Amino acid sequence: MGTRFRLSTLQVLVIGFALVIVIGGALLSMPFSNRDGQAIPFINGLFTATSATCVTGLIVYDTYTQFSLPGQAVILIMIQVGGLGFMFVAITFSLFLGRRISLRQRSILMESVSALKIGGIVRLTKKALLITLILELTGAIILATRFVPQFGLWPGIWCGIFHSVSAFCNAGFDILGRIAPYSSLVPFAADAAVSITIMMLIIIGGLGFFVWDDISEHKWHVAKYHLHSKIMLMGTLVLIVGGAVLFSILEADYTMRDMSTGERVLASFFASVTPRTAGFNTVPIGEMSEGGTFLSMIYMMIGAGPGSTGGGLKVTTVAVLLLGVYARIRNREDLNIYGRRLEDGVLRKASTSTGIYLMLIIAGTLILCAQGFDVTTSAFEVMSGIGTVGLSRGITPDLPVVSKIAIMLLMYAGRVGTLSVAAAMSVRRTKNQSALRNIPEKIIIG
Repeated sequence: MGTRFRLSTLQVLVIGFALVIVIGGALLSMPFSNRDGQAIPFINGLFTATSATCVTGLIVYDTYTQFSLPGQAVILIMIQVGGLGFMFVAITFSLFLGRRISLRQRSILMESVSALKIGGIVRLTKKALLITLILELTGAIILATRFVPQFGLWPGIWCGIFHSVSAFCNAGFDILGRIAPYSSLVPFAADAAVSITIMMLIIIGGLGFFVWDDISEHKWHVAKYHLHSKIMLMGTLVLIVGGAVLFSILEADYTMRDMSTGERVLASFFASVTPRTAGFNTVPIGEMSEGGTFLSMIYMMIGAGPGSTGGGLKVTTVAVLLLGVYARIRNREDLNIYGRRLEDGVLRKASTSTGIYLMLIIAGTLILCAQGFDVTTSAFEVMSGIGTVGLSRGITPDLPVVSKIAIMLLMYAGRVGTLSVAAAMSVRRTKNQSALRNIPEKIIIG
C-alpha cells in the first residue's frame, strides 16, 4: 500500500506564495490591467507580481503610467496578501465565515507569522487584523489630506489608500508617476506629514505581529515584554537613530546639500527607516554618496523583524550573531541578554540563515555582473531584491530576462525565508539515517 503524500507546513507556505505570484502575474499581463489596453510580456507581469507579493517594490514599469486602475488594484491586493501572509488572509476569511480553524491550519499560520507557540494563534490573528485595519485607515486619511488638494478628491483618496497599505506592508510601490515617473516620494521630501506618516507605517509594519501583541497586552510595562520584543524594539531604535546620524553626515555634501536643517533631519530619518525593507525614497538613490550607498546596503541586509511585513536577515538574527561574537570574545558558552539566556541552537540557526543569505547575494551579484552591470549597482539591486526592499539605482527596467528571473527568485526567497525555502525543498531523513554520524576530526579555524 502506497504512503499518502502530504505537504509539510513549510511546503504549503512556499507553494501558496508561488501560486499567488503566478495568478497575479497572469492578471497584470492582461490588457485590462494596462493603461494602453495592450498586454505586456508575461515575464514583466510576473516580475511585478513577484515584487508586489514579496512586498519588495522593484519595478520594470512605473506603476502609475503603466497600469490602469484595475491593474493598480491587483497590485495593491497582492501587496496586502504578501504583507500579511497568504495564510493569514485565508484564515481571516475563514473566521469571517464562522468556520472552525483546524490544528493543521493553526500550525501553518504559526509558521507564517513566526509565532513562538500555537496556543492563542487565532486570537493573535484577530488582533493583528484589527491593528492592520486601524493603522492603514489612519495612514490613508492623513495621506489623503496631502494628496487630495494636489490630485483631486478621488485620485487623492486612492493615493492615500494605496500608499498607506504599501508603506505598512513595507512594499515601496507608489503611484506618484503622475508627477514624474519613477520619482517615488522625492516630490514630497519636505512634506513632514507625508514623510512621518510613511515612516511610522513602515516601522510598525516591520516590528512584527508578535511585538504588536506584546505591546497591546502589556502597554508601557516594558519589563513584562518577551525577550523577543525587547530585542526588536531596542534594535529598531538603535538602527533608526544611528542610521539617521550617519546618513546626515554621509549625504551632507551630496543628496542633502541643498536642504534646510529641518529638511535634512527629515530626509536623514527617512533614509534610515526605508532601506530596512521599504522601497520608498525621498532623495535620488542614484545620486547618493558611496558611503550612503554602502550604509543602505548594510541596512537592506539587516531588514525588519520576524513575522513582520518586512524582509532581510532580520534584526533578531543580527542580534544573535553579535551576541555570539561577544560571547566568543569573552570565552563564554551562553548567549545572555537582558538577564536571560538564549536557547541552545539559536546561534547555529542564525549562522545557517546568514550563510545561505550571503551565498544567494554572491550568486545574484555574479549573474548581474555577467550581464554587464557594475559590481556596486549589481550588489545593490541583489540586496534590495533578497531584502524585499525595492530601492534601485535605476537598472530594474533594463534587466535582461536572466537577471529578472534571478531577482524574482531572490525576492521570493527573501519574503518566504531562505531557511524556509531550503527546508521545504529538503527530503526528510528516516530515523535510522539521522542516527548515523561520521567520525569527527578537527580543522583549524581563524
